[in-house]
Amino acid sequence: MGDLTRILKEIEESKEGLDPEILASWYNVIESEAKALCPTQELRDSIRIEQDPIFPMKFKVDMSRRAVPYFMQAIDKYLPEMPFATRLYFQKLQEIVIKKFAEEARKEY
Repeated sequence: MGDLTRILKEIEESKEGLDPEILASWYNVIESEAKALCPTQELRDSIRIEQDPIFPMKFKVDMSRRAVPYFMQAIDKYLPEMPFATRLYFQKLQEIVIKKFAEEARKEY
């Protein structure tokens, strides 16, 4: 019974980790940490995260390219504390941000 209980617990936790309220809470933590890491007020002000009121699982992440490293550091800092599904979500977000950052850098050259 121990294995079955553990598996059921993991399934339950994975469902909870993708709850819009949980994601919004982690976005707030990461946004606050990223802003705290930024050396200038200009960079802090450039970081904006908004939850879509109609689609609560959708978030708009906007920031200066110079703020991206601080945002990524903030995610890295909190990944170990996140539920499994939430951690996967934010790891995927990191991949997307890195890809977009690389595309923007290529456009400049």
